[in-house]
Amino acid sequence: MRLIFAGTPEPALPSLQRLLDSPRHEVIAVLTRPDAAAGRRGKPAPSPVARRALDAGIPVLRPARPNSPEFVAELADLAPDCCAVVAYGALLGAPLLAVPAHGWVNLHFSLLPAWRGAAPVQAAIAAGDAVTGATTFLIEPSLDSGPVYGVVTETVQPTDTAGDLLGRLSISGAGLLEATMDGIAEGTLTAVPQPADGVSLAPKITVEQARITWELPAHVVERRIRAVTPNPGAWTMIADLRVKVGPVRIDEDAAPLPPGAITVDRTGVRVGTGSQPVVLGQVQPPGKKLMNAADWARGARLDETVAAS
Repeated sequence: MRLIFAGTPEPALPSLQRLLDSPRHEVIAVLTRPDAAAGRRGKPAPSPVARRALDAGIPVLRPARPNSPEFVAELADLAPDCCAVVAYGALLGAPLLAVPAHGWVNLHFSLLPAWRGAAPVQAAIAAGDAVTGATTFLIEPSLDSGPVYGVVTETVQPTDTAGDLLGRLSISGAGLLEATMDGIAEGTLTAVPQPADGVSLAPKITVEQARITWELPAHVVERRIRAVTPNPGAWTMIADLRVKVGPVRIDEDAAPLPPGAITVDRTGVRVGTGSQPVVLGQVQPPGKKLMNAADWARGARLDETVAAS
């Protein structure tokens, strides 16, 4: 089939590469978000998907308004059979969805109808799900509600960050997306409506929502930190410093501490929660790189009067 691939961030790259390498399909163009500011200087830079497409000699489409009549007409002129979507980052209107004969097929990183929305991997980790996965489905105007072509499952490991889990799902999901495109081309695959029960939502997590609430039980704190690692990154205020916090370990044997209270000794840095204390792993003070929490605490000369909030 003649395909247009729509995607923007790095997790979309394995899927793009699988379709570029496929002998059954031709990627005629890539649709991605406009260049965005990146790096310390904030210079506009192409998305990871745009860079990969340019390296492969594939035309790159970067409309600021993908649902504009002008872009809908431009896409129609390309006459794609199907559009494959992985984390494109913009809502698609009905006129755009009607362009390809086989519609727009999205690879979503959850087992739909669970965790519809922009942050399904983060939501699965924060909720303590034991199993998640990826789903291919036909896009409809409503959010992640279209009929399903296929799924793959993935076990959530006890130490998985969102980055770890998304990395694995991006690879297994790429295989699922290619198989879905094959089945559509062959006419052997039919999309099945999602069940009405089990719908849950996973909206985008803001930086403010990634602030640690130390009053919560330790297992909730631990999951939530992993869920926002590496992006947007968990953080807390320690004295007057906003400190990023990497994954933590629950200390089942330590004496309870008030939520946010900090103790520092040779065995590590502990912070109190609504239940057991947690041991900090890595932290990132303002303007510095990630470092071992114990090394930072010694250099910062934290004492028992300092608390996280």
